[in-house]
Amino acid sequence: MNLRFTEKQGQYLTYIHHYTQINRRPPAEADMQSYFGVTPPSVHQMVLRLEARGLIKRTPGRARSIRLLVHRDELPDLE
Repeated sequence: MNLRFTEKQGQYLTYIHHYTQINRRPPAEADMQSYFGVTPPSVHQMVLRLEARGLIKRTPGRARSIRLLVHRDELPDLE
């Protein structure tokens, strides 16, 4: 079991990975809000948490700049 991130964080990371693979660009927070059915503040807090834990990197002031810092092999299946 991977202790680097929680189950919910793993779902967000996997979503970011798949979205980026399919659309050739990272998701916007609005995309994650729609997929997970949560509020904008919930998504934003998750993104901040993932960044603080060193699981993603973002470029401040640049939209759709999320970059995964976790290898695909460490990600769970998307539920």
